[in-house]
Amino acid sequence: MFDTLSDRLSGIFSKLRGKGRLTDADIDATAREIRLALLEADVALPVVKSFIATVKERARGAEVSQALNPAQQVIKIVHEELIAVLGGESRRLQFAKQPPTVIMLAGLQGSGKTTLAGKLANWLKGQGHQPLLVAADLQRPNAVNQLQVLGDRAGVEVFAPEPGNGVGDPVQVAKASIEHARRAARDIVIVDTAGRLGIDAEMMAQAAAIRDAIDPDEVIFVIDAMVGQDAVRTAEAFRDGVGITGVVLSKLDGDARGGAALSVRHVTGQPILFASTGEKLADFDIFHPDRMASRILGMGDVLTLIEQAEQAFDAEQKEKMTAKLLGGEQFTLEDFLDQLIAVRRMGPIANVLAMMPGMGQMKEQLAELDDKHFDKVTAIIRSMTPAERVNPKIINGSRRARIANGSGVTVMDVNQLLNRFAEAQKMMKQMGGMMGLPGARRKATKSPKNKRKGGKGGGRPRVGGPAGGFPAAGMPQLPPGLDPTALAGNQGLPPGFKLPKLDFSKLTKRDDRDR
Repeated sequence: MFDTLSDRLSGIFSKLRGKGRLTDADIDATAREIRLALLEADVALPVVKSFIATVKERARGAEVSQALNPAQQVIKIVHEELIAVLGGESRRLQFAKQPPTVIMLAGLQGSGKTTLAGKLANWLKGQGHQPLLVAADLQRPNAVNQLQVLGDRAGVEVFAPEPGNGVGDPVQVAKASIEHARRAARDIVIVDTAGRLGIDAEMMAQAAAIRDAIDPDEVIFVIDAMVGQDAVRTAEAFRDGVGITGVVLSKLDGDARGGAALSVRHVTGQPILFASTGEKLADFDIFHPDRMASRILGMGDVLTLIEQAEQAFDAEQKEKMTAKLLGGEQFTLEDFLDQLIAVRRMGPIANVLAMMPGMGQMKEQLAELDDKHFDKVTAIIRSMTPAERVNPKIINGSRRARIANGSGVTVMDVNQLLNRFAEAQKMMKQMGGMMGLPGARRKATKSPKNKRKGGKGGGRPRVGGPAGGFPAAGMPQLPPGLDPTALAGNQGLPPGFKLPKLDFSKLTKRDDRDR
């Protein structure tokens, strides 16, 4: 969604990097370009004025004039002010002292409110709560049925005493749901109300009546991030007419300009609580202003990447791999298959790589990535016998032909995977040496040749292995020109850490006829 804005800001900052000192004229020109970029992204005018005034004031201050690198200092200021515009710090849901906690959802028709109710229930269930979905949208055709389907997918109970489609009193349904939640021991009640078509006085009055009947702990306004300034004006109307305590951004995966997301916090004064980034129930998470600001400025989102990896790799799997490294055991194709499946659970590989620092400069190459290669690698490994997965050295020519036929690939594909895996095993052994394995140290001191290498300063093993639990082998190739090691200074990564130089040429999308 923020690709256009990110590209504009990256171009603006690249002009500053060559300057050793910033004059007032430089600051004015930079501020003018940032203002245009924000306005083109459909950010509200009051937000743009306030943002630019603060950036210019700070850029002319001592923190920039005395900085060793003024350009980086200006980028830091813009980053901090973007975080402030987006809300500063993340705010969590306010839970009632005595359950159930009542959450009322409101918004325009078509904003994705009912889908978001299912996502919120699914997320809360994952946090250990027992939510109850309430079908109080009795206006829109099949709204009740849609919520029941979503509740069934999430494994959450849906309270729907009325069929909807214009039948039933939503105020009574919402009121009755509180008593039902107490009887059923549900600690959170999520009330899905009817959407409005613009500022509809009658429907706004209905929302206010539901609010008065259930006295919600949170009134969350669901805003379609693709609508633009009209969504912000509607949020203001709901704030004044019903009273909202927070905002949820839906459809953040769209290709609109994203101005609403940057404006709504400043205009309404209410925090952004959650963000919805897709159509699946799992495409939903807490909104982090600092991480969103980093993405907009092309700095990546390493924290979210780590969190997704932690969710994808279960504790038992991580303990198993750690024990293998510490115990000096061999990394097998079976281990790699487990890692590959976990990475697939993290989502499309292009989205995962986009969270790495510096990848914002390579959007076109990332768009060419194709996840189908992972399916091919998985098929190759699954066509092997257990003995072949543990010891790939026994895979001779006839076995390779059998594996290729069983997985529907060529012998060359099997050879490429085995060659890459052999390199990965060496990397894993090097990682074991760096972790101080006794066996690795003994091996390093046996040979005088190794001692001589160490004396020249070459004793430190080269690190190119997996980071954060990612697969170490069989990784497909990136499109030409997409070399992670070429990223400027590996910005955002720990000191001394270098991204592995992997071969990714097979991952590009191409027509099957070209094969």
